[in-house]
Amino acid sequence: MTEKIRVHPGFYFLMLFFSAVFVMNHAVDDWGRAANGLDNLKTFFYQSLWPPDWSVFKPRAYPQCEAPEWLEVTCSTAWIGMTETLQIAFVSTVFGMTFSLPLALLAARNISPLAVSTFARLLLASLRSLPSLIWAIFFVILIGMGPVSGIFAMTVYTVGYLGKLQYEAIEGMNNTPLEAADAAGLSGVDKALNIVIPESANDLISQAIFMFEYNVRHGTVIGIVGAGGIGYYIDLYLGFLVYDRVLAYLILIFATVLVIDAASVYIRSFFNDERSQKRPTWLGVFLPGQ
Repeated sequence: MTEKIRVHPGFYFLMLFFSAVFVMNHAVDDWGRAANGLDNLKTFFYQSLWPPDWSVFKPRAYPQCEAPEWLEVTCSTAWIGMTETLQIAFVSTVFGMTFSLPLALLAARNISPLAVSTFARLLLASLRSLPSLIWAIFFVILIGMGPVSGIFAMTVYTVGYLGKLQYEAIEGMNNTPLEAADAAGLSGVDKALNIVIPESANDLISQAIFMFEYNVRHGTVIGIVGAGGIGYYIDLYLGFLVYDRVLAYLILIFATVLVIDAASVYIRSFFNDERSQKRPTWLGVFLPGQ
């Protein structure tokens, strides 16, 4: 009997990598255009981007700021835009989670009939097939410019994206409680409320927090098409080629995402199994090993 030859997984990775290089080489017409890329980037950075224009944190000229002097930053476009982005992300995440969970329960094949789960999966796939930016354009046309369009757009995409994560988590749960529920004659609703949701609660909460992070990041983009948020101001100054102000907005977005990432790591630790994961301190969130 001949011994079966085992191929190292690294071999498949190398094959995949060289295939990607081959495809890229045929996709690029002229590599010479990239020869001066570094010099062009350096010129653009020092002449147009740096230093960032921190005037975006100063109060707007109109309407007149009525806040105390030490709170005048709340009248700035940076504060208003970032706050609106966070509001859109929060509302769309809560709404999306509310609508996605029932669909996820229907889509999970371990608790729903095949016909029902197939229909629910098709519906979720259709909702996430279009990026939230395209949904934002649709709702801006339908409703008009503003954060309401952004909320609707992000909610629709959240339902499709979060619903997929949720039904995969439900399908990955232990079958023993489900078999016991079937033996006890529980209805589908009782099974979902008393077995599935409690057993999958940690995963569902963790996914909702992750979705909020995603919506904050992507919520900065939908404002470009008029759906509210800080993206509106980024698009405005990009149109006027005022890149130093755009850089200031990008630095604010980066700092906000870091804070949200740190908070989400800490919050998630309350819903993870403490036997396998030690809850981090706030310093440990930013500096692993502390």
